[in-house]
Amino acid sequence: MPFKSSEASLPLTPISFEILLALAGGDRHGYAILQIVEQRLTGVLPMRTGTIYRALARLLDEGLIERAAGDDRDDRRRNYRLTALGRKTARAEAERLADQVAAARSQRLLPGTKR
Repeated sequence: MPFKSSEASLPLTPISFEILLALAGGDRHGYAILQIVEQRLTGVLPMRTGTIYRALARLLDEGLIERAAGDDRDDRRRNYRLTALGRKTARAEAERLADQVAAARSQRLLPGTKR
């Protein structure tokens, strides 16, 4: 696989970032990812099963996730995991977003840090 920097995929779509966040906690199958994302967003971002699976296919193609080893028992329930590039990309996206939040705070669009 040719070298690809973690910044090459930035900015991530909100759905892609949410999937990477869900997989940062460990290997998961598609429906579990959907549940985690829905629970975290609670209606903020509309989720459909097809949306998640298209995003998973795109993340697989980009090398940010891979099928987890040992999930060949049942092809209907594919497990996914972050690749090293996926973890770096998720971290870079989180840092990019944190910089945007810091800029919004400096412009008084958001309150300062909570204590």
